[in-house]
Parts: sequence; structure tokens; C-alpha cells
Amino acid sequence: MTKKRRSQHWYGKLDKDGFIHRSWMKNQGFPDHAFDGRPIIGICNTWSELTPCNSGLRDLAEGVKRGVWEAGGFPVEFPVMSLGETQMKPTAMLFRNLLAMDVEESIRAYGIDGVVLLGGCDKTTPGQLMGAASVDLPSIVVSSGPMLNGKYRGKDIGSGTDVWKFSEAVRAGEMTLKEFMNAESGMSRSAGVCMTMGTASTMASLVEAMGMSLPTNAALPAVDARRMALAHLTGKRIVEMVDEDLKPSDILTKEAFENAILANAAVGGSTNAVVHLLALAGRVGVDLTLKDFEIGSDIPLLVNCMPSGKYLMEDFCYAGGVPVVLNELKTFLRPARTVLNKDISAHFEGSECFNPDVIRPFDDPVKPAAGLRVMRGNLAPNGAIVKPSAATDTLLETEAEAYVFENIEDLKANIDRDDLPVTSETILVLKGCGPKGYPGMPEVGNMPIPGKLVKEGVRDMIRISDARMSGTAYGTVILHVSPEAQAGGTLALVKTGDRIRVSASKGELELLVDEKELAKRRAAWQPEDPHYTRGYAKLYIDHVLQADKGADLDFLVGKDTRLVTRESH
Repeated sequence: MTKKRRSQHWYGKLDKDGFIHRSWMKNQGFPDHAFDGRPIIGICNTWSELTPCNSGLRDLAEGVKRGVWEAGGFPVEFPVMSLGETQMKPTAMLFRNLLAMDVEESIRAYGIDGVVLLGGCDKTTPGQLMGAASVDLPSIVVSSGPMLNGKYRGKDIGSGTDVWKFSEAVRAGEMTLKEFMNAESGMSRSAGVCMTMGTASTMASLVEAMGMSLPTNAALPAVDARRMALAHLTGKRIVEMVDEDLKPSDILTKEAFENAILANAAVGGSTNAVVHLLALAGRVGVDLTLKDFEIGSDIPLLVNCMPSGKYLMEDFCYAGGVPVVLNELKTFLRPARTVLNKDISAHFEGSECFNPDVIRPFDDPVKPAAGLRVMRGNLAPNGAIVKPSAATDTLLETEAEAYVFENIEDLKANIDRDDLPVTSETILVLKGCGPKGYPGMPEVGNMPIPGKLVKEGVRDMIRISDARMSGTAYGTVILHVSPEAQAGGTLALVKTGDRIRVSASKGELELLVDEKELAKRRAAWQPEDPHYTRGYAKLYIDHVLQADKGADLDFLVGKDTRLVTRESH
């Protein structure tokens, strides 16, 4: 061994400090030779019973350990904060950056040489990657994998997507409450993340497209034996990556992010990918902006999965998964290094599509030019986004009057009023749901259709907010308006009756109000009092960046790869 491993600064010293580090580890039954200089691999686990998506990670950790031992490494598992998307209030996104801090400081403080990131639920994957990238030790991802397809009355139903559909059907009187409740038990039938192309499966797909996981990681069902085998192979591979000194900074290049943007368009990925990729790029020093996402705008939708299509992740897996999608995109992909220490082309070499209706060929897509659109104008000077693949085409070019909800409480109190002065042409506007305002930028941007319109059969309207929406959601929803209302963005000044012009094709989002009137409104505007005045939430509100910067905390941007030299005794 020509270079002293990082872990040897903990376990290789023949003094009091080395004695302490080794001796206390030995109380778990590790023999002397476990500390002989072999790579020590951390297994960063977000398992939790409060994060149902990640409930299978305990088992996968054992698979990783098998692979690490086989390759001559020493695996050590450690926990970090787990973010249960469906369980946390006010929103799991509030805590993504806290998880990233937990991951970063755990990796930095412990004597490990490389790390396997076990995640899956929406915010766990980006949070773990952000933390690992800021320390820049060899790192690789194993995702928890999607649940089995949901089933109800003999048909497949999808996480989130069918929740929204069924909920609207109940409000419209087309589905009984009993029927709604009966569907609940059939939707989530196994461990794993949403089996729609929601944020969790989107991020797993993009991690694979960026080369931060082994091929096929994104789509293998959580309970498929092949996922355990993949965990084993990942454990073996991380030991090799340590020997090669292959780090996130070698893999997460500008080209890798561009490949992720292209893949996101092709799979019909979540709008949440935007804030996560921007934040991750900030950690590794890659100059990624909203403008870069426009390279995916002309990429067709190839994956026929909910919410943009009709199938589910189990079907996507059996059709060939992400390798098939990358093969279809191969003329667009940038050369980029991966965890295999090869070009991204090695991730899809020899791939074969087994169901061309699930993964469509490039010349016969589900939808043409379906990538995310970036929108700008006086209503969103720093940008906003919309997902055309999940929208109603005719609504993407509109000029109409706005009806404004000042905050989420206003929305919930009034959305079902029979006398709400709205029509199907009205543009719904929601304020106070950005990073600072809610806080945490929750998934409430896909506002419910007003009750009286639901009963008339309306199922989509233009909705504009500084919030996010679930990757499982659908509709003509304009999100991530920046600056947000709470930060004094133009969104804060919109009043009911104002006219707004929307043009997805031109990337325009304009509030059609005279500048003098806007200046008058701005002079009279006051932000809402913050919802939190202490603890992490206050730290978040004081330091969170806007959506167009990835909503990271300003003091977390970048990395610190220095070795900690001071001992605790």
C-alpha cells in the first residue's frame, strides 16, 4: 500500500488515541486484523419505520456488508436522519439540508475511507448525496427501490397519482368515501418508494444516469432478490473505488448533470429534480443554473409511467429500466465518468427493451418535446418551472384573470366555497409556500380544483405558486416561482382580478399590471411573521437560498475535504 488510508489516522496509530479507537470498536467482536489497513467502508443508512419508503434498507445493508467483506474491506453501518416524505410536517423538504449536514459531519468525523449511501425516499437521496459530495470521499448509492404495483378492483393503481384522482372523484361525487378508503390498503403493498415516476424514482433514475450507482439500481423493485444482489455488488465495488480514489468530484461533472437533465425529460421525471440537482451542483462547484435545464425541453417523453403515462415502476423495470432509456438517448449524452470508472456508455451497453409500450423508442414517444420548461418574466424574475408532460397542452398558452390565496390556510378555508368567484379559465395563485414562507417549500403547488368546478367536470386549471408539487402529481402547475412571496418577490403583489399571461413555448410568465401600480403595492407590502423563531427551522429561514439556487443553506454551499486532525482525548 503506497498511500496511508484515511482510516489509519484513526485505527493505525500505536499510541493512546489508536488504542481508544480500536479498543472500543473491538467490543463488537472485531478481531485485530480488521484494523490492518484494509479499507473501512461506512454504510450510511436512512432506515426508519417512520420512513416507509426506506423500511427495507436494514436488509440491504447486510447485502452491502457481504460485498465489502468479500472485497477485503471492513464495513461499518451508521444511521443518519431519515426523512419520511409522507409522515413529516410541515414538509420533509424543510429537513433535506439538515440530513445533508448530518451525513457530511458523520462522514467527516468518523474513520472511514468510502461510503455507501442507502436511501430512497424523496429527500433522502439528494440529502445524502449533498452531504457526501461536501466531504468528497469515494461514494456510491444503493436505492431502496420502488414498491410493487398498487392494486384495486383488479387494476393497477399508482402512489400519489391515484390518490389525487380518487380524492377529486370523491369531491365530485363520483366515488364514495368507502370506496376511497378501500383503495388505501391496496396502494402500498410492499416496502419501497412510490411506484409511480415520483420524486423518489426520479432521483434514483437520475443518480443512475449521472453514474453514481450501478446500472439497474433505479427500477428494481424493493422486494426483488436482484436488489439484494445489487447491494452485494455495490459493497464490492466501493472497496475498489477506494483503491482507485474515485470520488464524487470525479463523477459529478457538468456533463453528468446535463445527462441527468436529459434523462429527467425522457423518463417524465419530477419537477423536484430541479431544486435537488441545483443544490447538489452547488456542493461540488459545478456552475448549474435554471438555464441549463432548457437542454431537456426538446427531449421526448419515452417512459410511459404515471403521472405522465399509464404504467408503473415495476413495469418499467421489466421493460429494461434506465439502461434502455440511456441507450435511446445515446446520441445526446455527454461523455462522463461513472462509479464503474468507465464512461456512462458502459451503463447501457447491451441493454434491450422488452416492452416498447412502456419504454418507447425515440421516434415514437409518448409525447414529443416534453422536458421541463423554465419560465421567466416580471412574475418570476429568477425563474419558475412547469412540467408539460403532465399538463394540459391547451392551458400552456393562456392569458386570464387570477384568483389569489394569500396562504395555505386561506386556500383550505375557501377552495370549496360554492360562491368562489372562479371559472375554469381562472388562474389560481397561491402565496407564502416558498422556502422561507411555509417554511420548506412544501408539495402544495398542485392546488385542488375548486369544489364547484370539480362538480362541473373540471380536472385541470393553471395554478401558480412558490411551492413545489409531488413528483406523483399532474396538471398545469407552474412552480418554484422565484423570488418567493415571503422574500418580496412579485408574487407577493398579485391581487385577485389581475391578469396573467402564461406561455410555456416562449418561457414567459407575466403579471399584466402597470409598473407604477406594482411600485405602489411594493411600498405597502409587509412579509408575514415567521412561523418559527428558534431551533433548526429558524436557522433554515435565516439562511435558505431561493428555489433557483436549489434551496440549500447559504453556508453549506461548497465542500471541505480537510482531514480532521484534532483528537477527542
